[in-house]
Amino acid sequence: MSPRGHIAVIANPHSGKGRGHRAAESTIAALREFGADVRAYAGGSAAETRELARQALAADPDVLVVVGGDGTLSGILDLLERSDVPVALVPAGTGNDLARALGLPRRDAPAAAALAVRGEVRVIDIGEARSADRTTLFLSVAALGFDAKVSDRTNRLRWPRGAMRYYFALVIELIRLRPLAFRIAIDGEAEHSAPGTLIAVGNTTSYGGGMPVCAGAEPDDGFLDVVHVGPLSRLRLVRLFPLLLSGRHLSRPEVTHRRARSVRVSAPGLVIYADGERIGSESAVLSVRAAALRIMVPTVGE
Repeated sequence: MSPRGHIAVIANPHSGKGRGHRAAESTIAALREFGADVRAYAGGSAAETRELARQALAADPDVLVVVGGDGTLSGILDLLERSDVPVALVPAGTGNDLARALGLPRRDAPAAAALAVRGEVRVIDIGEARSADRTTLFLSVAALGFDAKVSDRTNRLRWPRGAMRYYFALVIELIRLRPLAFRIAIDGEAEHSAPGTLIAVGNTTSYGGGMPVCAGAEPDDGFLDVVHVGPLSRLRLVRLFPLLLSGRHLSRPEVTHRRARSVRVSAPGLVIYADGERIGSESAVLSVRAAALRIMVPTVGE
């Protein structure tokens, strides 16, 4: 792209507990130093961000820069999928798992913004989750089971604050731990019973800010990685966590791993999260939309 091209910047100033605002300022300043024609938009809500993204894309920019977390970008994926405009992500969220998967700078907004000018386009897949009458697109991992319940509990708690709220939610859900009566069907195979603790369906490797639950997942292979953790006692689940944190859990006998283009999962009491947001309950069909998003990444060799 010409350094003097038209670049639209969509920012979520509230992402990452205020990091979005600071990252947006650094991004705009860096792009203007490159001589780009920068047009900035700041959305105060998901609905406003979508409308501003629509306006920005209608102006046919060379690149759309999104400043925010995975949730900010996933909220406009359907617009980007229908557009030929590549996106550059300046990570400013809490987890930033897509940036981690693509090797984007995660703590340097100007360096991430520079990819809009100096990077190269990588075409990646996105995930689709259909639950009830709702279709949601996601970038990283859909969580179904224990991990999703911890996220749900965290969001519903009003005390304590900060990271302690997550740990408190984790303890509560450990106390309430029960195997889920999953039923699962992969790529048109017959549905079967698969009781377990959790199922993770990943377009990329990690969720939760770097937990590699779907170790080895590639965002451009045309598949989703399906990881199923069987029924576990509280003690065995606690013992599995260090392996999960290091991506060494896939070799455990209670863990199965497959790649699929589509998977249907249901269970009574099922909660489904993806990219940090609750997207459904009870049942879902998760599938891959191959080669659906053009995103700027570091140039190979740099």
